[in-house]
Amino acid sequence: MKTVSVRAHTSAEALPREQQLAWRIAEVAAERVDVTPDVEDMVINRIIDNAAVAAASYARPAPAAARAQALAHRASSGGAGATVFGEPGATRVSAEWAAWANGVAVRELDFHDTFLAEEYSHPGDNIPPLVAVAQHAAARGLTGADLLRGIVTGYEVQIDLVKGISLHRHKIDHVAHLGPSAAAGIGTMLGLAPEVIFQAVGQALHTTTATRQSRKGEISSWKAYAPALAGKLAVEAVDRAMRGQTSPTPIYEGEDGVIAWLLGGFDASYEVALPEPGEPRRAILDSYTKQHSAEYQSQAWIDLARRLHRTHPEVGDPSRVDRIVLATSHHTHYVIGSGSGDPEKYSPTASRETLDHSLPYIFTVALQDGAFDHERSYAPARAAREDTVALWRRIVTTEDPEWTRRYHSNDPAEKAFGGSIEVTFTDGTVFRDSIAVADAHPLGAAPFARADYVAKFRGLASGVVPDAEQDRFLEAAQRLASLTSAELGDLTFTVSDEVRAFAPHPAGLL
Repeated sequence: MKTVSVRAHTSAEALPREQQLAWRIAEVAAERVDVTPDVEDMVINRIIDNAAVAAASYARPAPAAARAQALAHRASSGGAGATVFGEPGATRVSAEWAAWANGVAVRELDFHDTFLAEEYSHPGDNIPPLVAVAQHAAARGLTGADLLRGIVTGYEVQIDLVKGISLHRHKIDHVAHLGPSAAAGIGTMLGLAPEVIFQAVGQALHTTTATRQSRKGEISSWKAYAPALAGKLAVEAVDRAMRGQTSPTPIYEGEDGVIAWLLGGFDASYEVALPEPGEPRRAILDSYTKQHSAEYQSQAWIDLARRLHRTHPEVGDPSRVDRIVLATSHHTHYVIGSGSGDPEKYSPTASRETLDHSLPYIFTVALQDGAFDHERSYAPARAAREDTVALWRRIVTTEDPEWTRRYHSNDPAEKAFGGSIEVTFTDGTVFRDSIAVADAHPLGAAPFARADYVAKFRGLASGVVPDAEQDRFLEAAQRLASLTSAELGDLTFTVSDEVRAFAPHPAGLL
């Protein structure tokens, strides 16, 4: 990897294009590099993972609304169009709208892959826009191998940016790294020249910077839409760049650019490590998926709670517990813990989107139930249960500097997203325990492998996608690199007629 130093420059400094971060990203994306077998295997896992979550979310209001919008925009004249999760494969919509609808479906349940470092990310959000463009542009001769390389680039660029540039510190939403990564991935897939990718990356970044209010307070359905919009805008940015349109330059380093006014300003400098020429793109292997439908920083805590349910059930009894303190990282404490200062995180009438960002709630339910389900654990009646509310409101989080250090460590062997628990009982006795990583993490008790991704898909698709259709999708996904242009449309699934009839069909303007 080669480290690129990035800072704001005055216009008088006239930073050469070749030294701009967007150009360095474009160079990485434009280079044709072979995909290693372990990376190919993980890309397939994540395609399956995305489809699993999209199947489970099909009938929920946000994906239904996004799908209805997409279906109002049939395939454009430039290609074959793209499929929409749940709809018959012959139903095609314009690629950017497929990216939108499928992006919302994938993100709705907060249940797919994650990477956490200086910034936060769900790099699987790159997949919907890339699949949509691949399907639309199949007539250009694109194949599954091209899509594979594009997804690898999308993961590489996003994770490299996430390692080097913090957005949340300045209250900018993390999808500002997704727009450039998706544009870069599409550029790789289409075999575009560095100049075109450079312009697309700049436009994608410029149009995807927004505040983090979408993840604060009473969290709304927009949480699922934000990454979908970034993917849609990336598709549109590539289209404009291919037509010769240019972008604000230098987008990161300019005097009125992103660093100068949205991030650390002229006093800040960022170090972004990107692959050397010819170096394999392996960043996807640093990411990790979710076994449970909740914010990633709660995954290890859910596994600890499930264990305590079996071994120390008294911890879940509010009549015996005076106080529970969860010592954890800065991010966990301030984003999904009591350090956020959000009263909604303790409200039994809060939205699902709020509850899946409330560690006190998530831990309480997993502790009392010994399990965590993407539907039952968030049901209004479950959130309002008297013993749950009583225990929930006795749980607080606190930042522990050591857990914060481990959270930011670049050593995979010590990087951790858990923490330590201290339970004070009403009789004065104290119980302590800890957990570093989730069970499904590569270093966890039961790391996810292909069979686990397939099982997750089948479990979440059960009752939604017919068995034969599940089989067809899994067969296509698992031979990604050998898919022909005509077979790219197989990377979707059709729900049963009963599920389609049951799902909302909201009307709107379009």
